[in-house]
Order: sequence, then structure tokens, then C-alpha cells
Amino acid sequence: QVQLVESGGGLVQAGGSLRLSCVASGSISGLHIEGWYRQAPGKEREWVVSITPNGATNYADAVKGRFTASRDNSKNTVYLQMNSLKHEDSAVYYCLARTGPRTHWGQGTQVTVSS
Repeated sequence: QVQLVESGGGLVQAGGSLRLSCVASGSISGLHIEGWYRQAPGKEREWVVSITPNGATNYADAVKGRFTASRDNSKNTVYLQMNSLKHEDSAVYYCLARTGPRTHWGQGTQVTVSS
């Protein structure tokens, strides 16, 4: 079984920063942590960033220039550095991983940005 654990969320004022982590454990052979998504109350889950195994990234327009994803494959961890946070960034943030055709989600970490 694969476990994904997100952490690093919290309450921050607008303009502040947070760094999220997503750690994979368990049956991680062939596992690839693909990126981050977020879901605000009453809204559908939306894509935030994709990251390839060698660290190449692609960002949603809403976060481009403010968020930076990175990975440490030796630690089976993907990070999301979030700067210049806005109220509209408030959401539960999830990481997505795949092993072959199977997808795996973590439990999410709450980010709340006060305006």
C-alpha cells in the first residue's frame, strides 16, 4: 500500500509564505508523485502544479510566479513553496501520485490565508 502524507499547511496572512511537503511511503516501487492540487470549499479540486521525475514543472496561471514545486527523490518527497499568498489560495492542498494506472491521494493539508 502507498501512503502519501501532506504537511506544512496553516494560517497565514495575505502576502505571507508557507512550504508544503508530500512524503510517500509504503509500496513505493515505481511510484511517481506528479504534483499538487487544491480544493476550496464549495469548489471542485483544481490542478496547481505538475512536476516530472527530474524536477521540470508546469504551473497553473493562478499560481505562476508565486509558487515553486521541487522534489527530493532520495526522500520520496515533493515540496510546494508558496509565496505572496492570497486569500483565494485558501484551500485544502493535496498531492497526487501514480503507480502505473493507479492514482493515490494524500489526506490533504489545510491552507488558510487571512486577508
